[in-house]
Amino acid sequence: MHDKVERIESVKAGSLSGIIAGIGYVAIAMIDRLMLPEYSRSLISLSLEAAISIITGFLFGVTYRYIIRTDRNDHLNSGAVLAFGLVRGLAQIDVSKFELSQVWLNGLIVGKSILLFSIARYAIDFGLAAGWVRPFSQQIDASRHEG
Repeated sequence: MHDKVERIESVKAGSLSGIIAGIGYVAIAMIDRLMLPEYSRSLISLSLEAAISIITGFLFGVTYRYIIRTDRNDHLNSGAVLAFGLVRGLAQIDVSKFELSQVWLNGLIVGKSILLFSIARYAIDFGLAAGWVRPFSQQIDASRHEG
């Protein structure tokens, strides 16, 4: 029974994070379109990237809930955001077309990913504080660990 409750709470955290990451991605993409129109992408590309943001946001939410447990360690929380943001952002950089003059653009890509997971982090923190999502329980089921 305990495992089922934990899975439900993880799905709630992942869903909240995924939805917020999707909304965050759309907002960031709209700002990109206004600020950097020369780097605009097609609607299909934007839709796929939004879907990827939702999926990675979901995975972040599930993982973040397990990482923080009941701790209130800001370094741990920020480290989770940085780890996910760096992995997502660095994966988007096409190193085969790397040019030194484009370093700022690559930094922007990584920065946007970190921002996306920061937004998701604060949404989960808000959800935890509001009681929408419960923190991961550190209770150990004694019947599973007997002899």
